[in-house]
Amino acid sequence: MIAIGSDHGGFELKQEIMKYLEEKGLEFKDYGCYDCSPCDYPVYAKAVCESILDGESDKGILICGTGLGISMTANRYKGIRAAVCTDCFCAEATRLHNDANILALGGRVVGPGLALKILETFLNTEFSGEERHIRRIEQIELER
Repeated sequence: MIAIGSDHGGFELKQEIMKYLEEKGLEFKDYGCYDCSPCDYPVYAKAVCESILDGESDKGILICGTGLGISMTANRYKGIRAAVCTDCFCAEATRLHNDANILALGGRVVGPGLALKILETFLNTEFSGEERHIRRIEQIELER
């Protein structure tokens, strides 16, 4: 299952993405927000991260105005690797090399057409499993 969440800045793009997921027959759960009223992105980042960490979801999608704030929040959770992607090359690389489990998008940065191509690349790219990438991910996971 895919967990999806956004703040008001990502709400419209989230609607496009959920429509795409439905059309593709992909299971997802919307963790909010549910309209364009101003709200705080950390609330939705937390809900998506907890869904992944609890094993309810395999991957997540987070959207705010730029993708930056919501991804910074998500990356504070041990075991979460959220990547802001603005093109398909980054989406492919972060799955291949970083085994990213959350795609972060900026609703005010990428249009729906490009966002859907980025999402498709993210969802269809498997982690390479190469030892050098595993080693680096383990280093990311180290606590201070």
